[in-house]
Amino acid sequence: MAQSSKGKLNYRCPMCFFRDLDIDMFYDKDKKEYYCLRCQYVGSEEDVLAKNELIRIKYGRMMDRITDFD
Repeated sequence: MAQSSKGKLNYRCPMCFFRDLDIDMFYDKDKKEYYCLRCQYVGSEEDVLAKNELIRIKYGRMMDRITDFD
């Protein structure tokens, strides 16, 4: 989902993103944590970034053109 307003970047939920769902997380200022309304995932900013980085392994060769199939 594209973010239309300028401001703090929205993060994708790592659990939903792992299942190929593009769901933005919400931020709770009181608890200083991010949460997902769809799967009830809750985590700190560092935790969300670390898990999203692990999921990027799935798309590691996305920009490479593969021509040799041997």
